Amino acid sequence: MDPVTAVAAASVALVVKGALEAAAQEAGRSGWSGGARLMARLRARFGGDRAAELALDRVTRAPNDEESRQELERILAAHMLRDPAFEADVRRLVDEAAAAMGRGGPQVTAALIKNAQVFNEKVEVQGDWNVS
Repeated sequence: MDPVTAVAAASVALVVKGALEAAAQEAGRSGWSGGARLMARLRARFGGDRAAELALDRVTRAPNDEESRQELERILAAHMLRDPAFEADVRRLVDEAAAAMGRGGPQVTAALIKNAQVFNEKVEVQGDWNVS
């Protein structure tokens, strides 16, 4: 995988993670505010590009849709190839996410990138309950 494609894939994974967290109303718990900055940067860059705006909206509305994620990744990679400054911004935001992982921040794994599986926290169950 070439570097631009890898950054695009990681970026889309972060968008998916943010969309799923927002849907679960967990976004406020995130220790890394870069997800919001990444989304703002993508929206600013995609302004006026209807196909890109729609691809981003589809992923935020349906983060588990593999086809939508692939389309967004393709469009994002194309934008990064056309604009080295934009590529550098996106790469910086992805690098910040990677650094935050080392501090217990959000995690982006291969499973997240491929399957958008983002719930990696422990589950605590309290009270009386029966499993049958």
